[in-house]
Amino acid sequence: MRRAFFASELDTTASWWRIYRCDGVTLGFTTHDRDLWFDGIVHRAAPGMLPSAIRVTSGFEDDPGDIEGALSHASVTAADLAGGRFDAAEVECGVVDWETLERASLYSGSIAGVTSEGAGFRAELESAKARLAHDPIPVTGPTCRARFCGPGCGLNPAAFEKRVRVTAIDRDTQTLRVDLADASAYRFGSLRWMDGPATGLSTRIVDTDGPVLMLAGRIDPDWSPGLRVLLREGCDRTVATCAARFGNAVNFQGEPFLPGNDMLAQYPVAR
Repeated sequence: MRRAFFASELDTTASWWRIYRCDGVTLGFTTHDRDLWFDGIVHRAAPGMLPSAIRVTSGFEDDPGDIEGALSHASVTAADLAGGRFDAAEVECGVVDWETLERASLYSGSIAGVTSEGAGFRAELESAKARLAHDPIPVTGPTCRARFCGPGCGLNPAAFEKRVRVTAIDRDTQTLRVDLADASAYRFGSLRWMDGPATGLSTRIVDTDGPVLMLAGRIDPDWSPGLRVLLREGCDRTVATCAARFGNAVNFQGEPFLPGNDMLAQYPVAR
């Protein structure tokens, strides 16, 4: 039998929430005055950090919410917020009996945006129902819609990844050099930091020049040569590359031979 919360005027109930970051780190918090351990996660007492009232409806519209707190909390720092560690993180909220640890999950969603406000921060949440607003019908186009080595592509990412070391960093040009003779295969690919202050974070590779990579994201001043990174090859999403380079045309998620709008708009003219 499930615990009935708030069934009496005096109750041993506290709120809890978890943040599942994209870099693999899970953070747990509670409004109780001491840490609580359940579901294999330590939920830290979080004075100065509190989720707002969240209204859960039975309709299809999004149930928004937010979390506000102080940047002085050890688990949420200004550097982590600026570095994007909380971007698109999954969030789960609920209530727990802090004596018996009986609990219930009331809300799940993701962080839509994080802003710093003076000495604090504010994270805007969107519920899982927000996904219902996205059009599931793909738009036709000549390039592949699938993410390389993701759903629909079918290729094994391990076959296209390589661990290397950063040998030089140029912050003026947003580039870094790695210990490869030619990194052209990683154009349009990704770079994931394996150690250093950005461990676990990924960024897109927008261009290459020999062993030099140009990154889409900002190069942090704390990054230094010698750090290890995991490179994943990229794809330009054309059927020619998919067939010739990867031998994966059978899984190509595009319509390269479908006439475009310019051809459909043509009409006969007298000659």
